[in-house]
Amino acid sequence: MNRKLLVMPALLGLATLPLAGCGSGGGSGGGGRPIVVGTTDVFQMSKDDPAPFDPATAYDIESWNIFSNTYQTLLRLPRSGTDPQPEAAKECHFSDSQGEQYRCTLRSGLTFSNGRKITSQDVKFSIDRVRRINDPNGPANLLSNLDTVETPDPSTVVFHLSGPDSTFPFKLATPAADIVDSQEYGATKAHAGYSVVGSGPYTLASFTPGKSAVFSRNSRYKGSLKINNSKIELRFFTSSASMMKALRAGSIDVMSRTMSPAQINDLADGADPEIKLTEAPGTEIRYLVFNTADPTVGKLAVRKAVADLVDRQTLTHDVYQRTTTPLYSLVPQGITGHTNAFFNAYGDQPNLAAARRVLDQAGIDTPVPLTLSYTTNHYGEATAPEFTMLKDELESGGLFRVTLQGMADWNAYKSAYRAHKLQVFGMGWFPDFPDPDNYIAPFFGNDDFLNLAYVNPQIRDQIIPGTRQKTARSGAVADFEQAQQDIARDVPIVPLWQGKQYIAARSDITGTEWALNASSTTQFWELGRGVATN
Repeated sequence: MNRKLLVMPALLGLATLPLAGCGSGGGSGGGGRPIVVGTTDVFQMSKDDPAPFDPATAYDIESWNIFSNTYQTLLRLPRSGTDPQPEAAKECHFSDSQGEQYRCTLRSGLTFSNGRKITSQDVKFSIDRVRRINDPNGPANLLSNLDTVETPDPSTVVFHLSGPDSTFPFKLATPAADIVDSQEYGATKAHAGYSVVGSGPYTLASFTPGKSAVFSRNSRYKGSLKINNSKIELRFFTSSASMMKALRAGSIDVMSRTMSPAQINDLADGADPEIKLTEAPGTEIRYLVFNTADPTVGKLAVRKAVADLVDRQTLTHDVYQRTTTPLYSLVPQGITGHTNAFFNAYGDQPNLAAARRVLDQAGIDTPVPLTLSYTTNHYGEATAPEFTMLKDELESGGLFRVTLQGMADWNAYKSAYRAHKLQVFGMGWFPDFPDPDNYIAPFFGNDDFLNLAYVNPQIRDQIIPGTRQKTARSGAVADFEQAQQDIARDVPIVPLWQGKQYIAARSDITGTEWALNASSTTQFWELGRGVATN
């Protein structure tokens, strides 16, 4: 098989080694033709989203793919290991014994792509701006534990936290902490349009909606990254089939988001010797969310009955063709603190008798009407058949009558679920950083990004702040396990499956084993052009 294993440096508890024959050498940091990367991601300005490339307003995998390559953060996750490493910063550390003060010193000579010098004031401006704008679709919740930002001199930034937070260095490595030019970006309003002014490894040289984005190597970049190419062209496709056709024809060099399960299996079988498939464990998850303010699914018995009937084995086998694995908790396998809470509570097979019993005991008439909503194009083409199968699973015993609602407009979808207009809806989660906190706090902490009607005070007020005080994450395992058990008991969310990561490339492309990070964003700088292996 023309296949190799992707090294995932930032998965806690996951250690993988490259298979023989998949070295990353041969990349070029200089000239040569652009490396063309295909994607089915959609970027579209709208009334609801006038600033798709603003770190203060975007909190999704597509936008972060752009941000990670054009903006710079103080810290970044390394190729191997899990501790954030300096990037725009020369050095960062907690400067008090309580873990409430975090200090960073900037590298010397940092400039934005427009030539303006970067100072600590730009860092403060950028962080304060995210919190001040507080966009409902943005990442401000990641900074909810931040109190104030101080700049004692042009090269020093001091973050004062409202409470101990051992995960704060991870947060400074996410696009929530991207450094933007205070003279180009408004302090209180979104940066509308497709322009980017950052200090990352690339500049966004051009953007043509629906067609392509061109990224040129930033000659002013100063940081810790080695850049193995001079230009990347991101080309947009309306389907995975057309993207695969382009890869086979050689008009694109790389593709990742989003391949269909059939394409992945086809490439894994070595169907095309000119293309190599790279695979890695992944920590992307998919799940169902209940609007507990709804009169029907606000009833615990209804949610438990759904949990009893979901057949994850069939979803992962028949729809995703073994490219995903069943998931029985919000915290996936490979992340410290994972426990199979839903397996323990509901088993691994559909239990019609248990579902009927819980509804009968609650005096709920059947069939229960449910509307399952999903996004038709945000997570790939397998989502529609996935929800068709979920409908069949829930209706098979006559306990539910399901209506499917597919929505093509991602921004409208986000607005609808945040306004509690969707009864039950599907979502995916690509982690911001590889820690169990990032699978609990964004959902059940203050300012959760889903705006859930469900509130669990124990998780919000005790478990989340308590675990953040523990520098050794193994010491937080029991608390995270308790949170997962609470979620399985109350069922505000039903986990479905955990994804793997795949990237396909022409045989002369190097660096693919390093190109996808733990959040599934593509690190363009890792890609190079070497010698074809076939």
